[in-house]
Amino acid sequence: MVSVIIAAHDEEAVIERCLGALHRGGTPVQIIVSANGCTDATAELARSLNAVVVERAEAGKAGALNAAEKVATSFPRVYLDADILVPRGGIATLAGALDDASGVLATMPRRRVNTAGRPWAVRAYFRINQQLPVFRSGLFGRGLIVLSEAGRRRFDEFPDMIADDLFLDGQFAADEKLEVSAVEAVVEAPWTTVDLLNRLVRVRRGNAQMRRAAAEHGARGVRPPDRWSWLRDVLLADLRLAPAAAAYVVITVIAGVRARRTPHGGWGRDASTRVLAQPGVSVHP
Repeated sequence: MVSVIIAAHDEEAVIERCLGALHRGGTPVQIIVSANGCTDATAELARSLNAVVVERAEAGKAGALNAAEKVATSFPRVYLDADILVPRGGIATLAGALDDASGVLATMPRRRVNTAGRPWAVRAYFRINQQLPVFRSGLFGRGLIVLSEAGRRRFDEFPDMIADDLFLDGQFAADEKLEVSAVEAVVEAPWTTVDLLNRLVRVRRGNAQMRRAAAEHGARGVRPPDRWSWLRDVLLADLRLAPAAAAYVVITVIAGVRARRTPHGGWGRDASTRVLAQPGVSVHP
């Protein structure tokens, strides 16, 4: 038995597909949907598919994750975004790669961003983003993370911050995390450049918040930003990417400026992918 935790805020457009895929996955799972601040039928749909539902009036991912942890009973522990479809064998493959003896305490799928049908600026941004080395070693940006019991003991609760996946990434050394290439997480790109900017602003604010808190408490392990990786690791390796790199830099700079402004609150999720996308995860032999 594996416990799967899904923090869900107004996810009625995707929750049935997500839970249906888990039920077809071939692995016994305890599914916990932590419905937080929902104004739609997320909780009702989750119950109809035999999920344990935890309801919270206020929206907030950290609070939702912590509430779900109180009723989770099994390990490994899976943290899954509601817009990711896990295929048959995906959970078992990721869980099977955990190995406390060798020190692998966290596993994640390899990441692919689906940019089909998006405008040129969005496609150009992700031509660079997808090739950044950080997305081959970090737990974040995939929508699916699996921890062993020993890995989960690394921390008490999720802090009240936006960047929950960066927080998890910071709990483990590089050799304690493993990208399992046999499992591919398909992450939907935003459908417009404005949606992309909004997503990047949320990510930047969450990352900055996480790093400030770590500095204030003298904590180690939070991954530092690498602002020149796009040039050093991507563009210089293939100069044909120059037009895409120009778009990447412009979008990144605009997002950085906007991220320094006063935030307006909210979950900050890109809702466009919930309405228009058919996200998923595929397993390759």
